[in-house]
Amino acid sequence: MPQTRNSKQYDLEERTFLFAKRVRIFAGQLHKTPGNTEDGKQLIRSSGSVGANYIEANEALSKKDFLMRIKISRKEAKESRYWLNLLEINNNAKLDIERKSLIQEATELMNIFGSIIKKSQ
Repeated sequence: MPQTRNSKQYDLEERTFLFAKRVRIFAGQLHKTPGNTEDGKQLIRSSGSVGANYIEANEALSKKDFLMRIKISRKEAKESRYWLNLLEINNNAKLDIERKSLIQEATELMNIFGSIIKKSQ
């Protein structure tokens, strides 16, 4: 991931990448239940899609394509929040703190993408 560039574009690429990495670490610490296994897979997919679609937006061939990819990034961040709320953490305080932090990050990413959409329309 680009870490030496100063533009906001690459800062957000790095931020979405770190969000997906944190989600993977979090999912690996969950108690193995059928629900956590399936919901964790969905969470991993959606969290990775946030950044992947943002990168694609930055390579968009048109404004319409750019907006579509940004909207997908926002949708995937919202979906990640949904899966995070569904996961069972069995009263584990450490996991609860990390889940709340990840939910906050997903919410902030949703807000950032929402702002990009408003400014681009």
